[in-house]
Amino acid sequence: MGSIIDVINKRFSNRAYADRKVEDILKKLLMDYILEHCKGPFGNMVRFAFVEVADGNSSELKKLGTYSMIKGATLYLSGAVKKGKNSMEDFGYCMEAAILKATELGISTCWLGGTLNRSSFSKKMDLGPEEVIPAVTPLGYPGDKSSLIVGLMGMSRGNRNRKSFDELFFERDINNPLNKKDLGKYGSVLEGVRLAPSASNKQPWRVIRDKDKSIFHIYLNEDKIYNNFFKDIKLQNLDIGIAMCHFEITARELGLDGSWETREPVLNSGNLVYIASWSGK
Repeated sequence: MGSIIDVINKRFSNRAYADRKVEDILKKLLMDYILEHCKGPFGNMVRFAFVEVADGNSSELKKLGTYSMIKGATLYLSGAVKKGKNSMEDFGYCMEAAILKATELGISTCWLGGTLNRSSFSKKMDLGPEEVIPAVTPLGYPGDKSSLIVGLMGMSRGNRNRKSFDELFFERDINNPLNKKDLGKYGSVLEGVRLAPSASNKQPWRVIRDKDKSIFHIYLNEDKIYNNFFKDIKLQNLDIGIAMCHFEITARELGLDGSWETREPVLNSGNLVYIASWSGK
C-alpha cells in the first residue's frame, strides 16, 4: 500500500458511479490483498466476496436495497463474519483495510451498514447459519453527479465535519484533552483516527493515553438506542474497528511498533465502554 496518510485523506464516500467497469486486474489485486488481511485484531475471520449485478438489471439492483443511496454501482464488496465477541470490531477493521486498499487502487467506495437488503446479499454470499453481513461497499469510479451528491450529503473531502482533536483524545483522564503538540508521531496517528469514517458521522471512539505514553486505550462512546437498532449488527462497534484500523496502519507506516491487547486500565473514563489498548514498543 502507498502512503496510508495520503490514502486516508484521499478516501471519501462516493454515492454516484460512472458507467465504467472495475478492471479485472484491479479486482484481483484487491481480492489478493483482502485474503491476506481478513483476520481482525481480536482473532475473528471475515469472509469477503464480490457481488455483481448485470448492467441494466435495475430490478436486481433494487433488491440489494442500496438503490436509494447509491447511483450507478453494479459491483459491491460484501463481507460476512460469525457472530461472537468483538466480531463487529474485527469486521470494521478488515473492511476498512479493504476500502483503503481500494482507494489506493483508484476505486471509489462508500460504507453501507444501514441502507441495504441483507437477505439479498446473504443469498449472494450463501451465508452460513452463524454469519451476519454487517456492511457492504459499492466499488467503481465517480460519476458526473458524484460531487453534487457527495456535497449535498456533507461527505466531501473538504467537508468532513469531524469532531475536533480535543473532543476525541485525552491524557490519563476523560476530562483532560490531549495536547497534540506533545504527541510526536502519534499526533499523525490520532489525526488518521480522527478522519476515519463512521455511521452517521457520530465518531463514537474516544482514546485515552496512559501514563506510559506509548499505551493508548480505545473506548466506545455508545449511543445505545442507535447502536442496537439492527440487533446483531452494532454499527458503532464497527466504527471502533475502523478507528483501530486507521490507528494501526498509520502507526506502522510511521515506524511505531506495537500491538492491540485487552487489559483493565485504571483510568477515569466516565461512562465509556472499554474496547482495547494499543501497546507501543
